[in-house]
Order: sequence, then C-alpha cells, then structure tokens
Amino acid sequence: MKESLFKRSLIVAVALFIMGFAVKNTEAQTSNEKSNPNSLTKKESQSGWKLLFDGKTFSGWHGFNMKGIPDCWKVEDGIMKMTTVGGQESQDVITDKTYKSFELQVEFRLTKGANSGIIYHVAEDPKYKFPYETGAEYQVIDQDNWPDKLEDWQICGADYAMYPPKVRPFKPVGEWNQVHLIVNGNKVTHILNGKVVVEFVKYTDEWKKLRASGKWSDFPDYGKFDEGHISLQNHGTHVDYRSVKIKEL
Repeated sequence: MKESLFKRSLIVAVALFIMGFAVKNTEAQTSNEKSNPNSLTKKESQSGWKLLFDGKTFSGWHGFNMKGIPDCWKVEDGIMKMTTVGGQESQDVITDKTYKSFELQVEFRLTKGANSGIIYHVAEDPKYKFPYETGAEYQVIDQDNWPDKLEDWQICGADYAMYPPKVRPFKPVGEWNQVHLIVNGNKVTHILNGKVVVEFVKYTDEWKKLRASGKWSDFPDYGKFDEGHISLQNHGTHVDYRSVKIKEL
C-alpha cells in the first residue's frame, strides 16, 4: 500500500514538473515573440506600432521634393532596394507623414563599401537639395570597405557629423542589422543590434557647439526643426531596407 502511494505521488510530481516546464517554455516563446519581415507581432500592434513599409509597395513614401518614387528605387522580395551606382545625386525617399517624438525600427543590409543613412525631422522644401540639410542622420555605412579615411562620427550608428558611436556592434556585409531610433522630445538614442551606440540631448551647450562647427556651419537650417519627414538616403551605393515600423510617442 505504501509502495503504491509512493508511485502515485511520484507520477503526480513528474506530471506537475512537465506541466510547469511546458508553461514556462510557452511564456518564453511569447515573451520572445518576433515578427516576420515587414509585419507586426500582436504585442507590437497592441502597443501602437505601425508599419511604414508593407513589403510590396512604396505606399506612404515619395521622393524628396517630388511626386511619386524616383527610378533609382524599387521593391523586390520584400525589400526596398536602390538601383543606381555612383555619386550622391541619387534621389532619397521620405515618408509622406511628418513625425515629432517616436520610436523607429528598421532593418538594413549593406553591400561592400555601401553608404546610406536614416534621416529624421526633415523639412521638404525646394530650397533644400538633400534631406540632410535639415535632418539629423543615423549613419549607415560599411566603413571597413569605404575607400576614404573616415572620422569617428562617420562610423555606422553615429549621429552623422555630430556624435560618434560608443560601441561598434554592426554585422558584416550581407547580414541584416537592426536599428532602433528613439526620439523623445530632445532626447535621442541610437540603438544598433540591441546595443546603445549614441545618446544625446538636442539644444544642450555640447549639441550647439557641435552644430556650429564642422560640416553643419555651411547648413544653417540643420537641426532647426523638431518635427519632419523620415528619409532613407540613396548615396549611389546599394543598401537594402525592410521591416520599417514606427511608434509615435
């Protein structure tokens, strides 16, 4: 009788252990839920995230200072692709909508020696030739194969021509990198592949000093706007973008 009771107790204990493991495993899968490219998880949708790229069309985008999409861009295999090579005369694309405070997530994939950028708070006006004349830029570049010597503030993940990345967690050419850009009022955070690479506060004395020196001394409206379009830069090299999503704050 005692042996039978012991066996029943052991069976119950084993069953409870298995059930507990299954629950924990399910919870882990749920907490680590990831969306497929160009889609949102249920949790993302519930928390306010919106897709900026549907994986099929350029709906919600247009060329800077133009109607429609420039010929140097195409959508292929669920990816925003650049088709031109050479020079920065290539046309950038920008969001139809403007944004102030937001979280932006983007995946990008570099080809050898490629250069691009994610630019935000962009003012669209014929007096500006490029989005970078007004908007701050999250630098996207293959610095290892870039033909010229680069400054620290030109390295991938930098706030271009302002703040260099603190760490360099970028992935090799051909692999997808994950951008998370947070603009919350004047506080800006650049995250690359899960690592914080840049943090700064706009309009501080440090920011003003950097803004007044170097490249931006020739562009009086750089950083002037606190709301604007988001741009993907075509620098005449091939960079792929996908899974572009935003959450307004």
